[in-house]
Amino acid sequence: MPVAGPIMVMVYFAMMLSGGRPIFGHLRVGRDHKPFFCYKFRTMRADSDRLLRFAIRTDPEAAEMWRKEQKLGDDPRVTALGRFLRKTSLDELPQLFNVLKGDMGMVGPRPVTEAELWRYGANLPLYLSVRPGLTGPWQVNGRGQTTYEERVEMDCAYVRRITLLKDVALMLRTGTVFFQGSGR
Repeated sequence: MPVAGPIMVMVYFAMMLSGGRPIFGHLRVGRDHKPFFCYKFRTMRADSDRLLRFAIRTDPEAAEMWRKEQKLGDDPRVTALGRFLRKTSLDELPQLFNVLKGDMGMVGPRPVTEAELWRYGANLPLYLSVRPGLTGPWQVNGRGQTTYEERVEMDCAYVRRITLLKDVALMLRTGTVFFQGSGR
């Protein structure tokens, strides 16, 4: 928090200047299927739901990508500042408050929505046995270049082989990803 705090304050004020609420909470599923609001800096336009519906309705490729990956390649909903925040992963800094509240851990599987749980299939109990993490294997191993199935595989492999040493290594690799700007 001593390092992240000043950065969060700067991003918060930059977000305020761009209009809208700087931080939002998106409902995610945590350990033991407990719902929680996962905090993030807002990276999308206020009318993002409308833009998503329009993209899916008018662009077959976008509709297929959304169905498969729950994301869009060149997402029209993301603001210019939002693209920078996502690339540097600064949009996720407010999740430190989720860690302090006990909803998330520093390292763990990616926090997902209720609608995404079906993708874990028989591995769902494994996923729900731990807290989602601020960082984890997906965040440092490809991020936007992986399929959803690969994300699930990474999450499950992580949970099966959790060790303190691996968590420290993932946190160190997260720093490298941050400084290289190789996020989403």
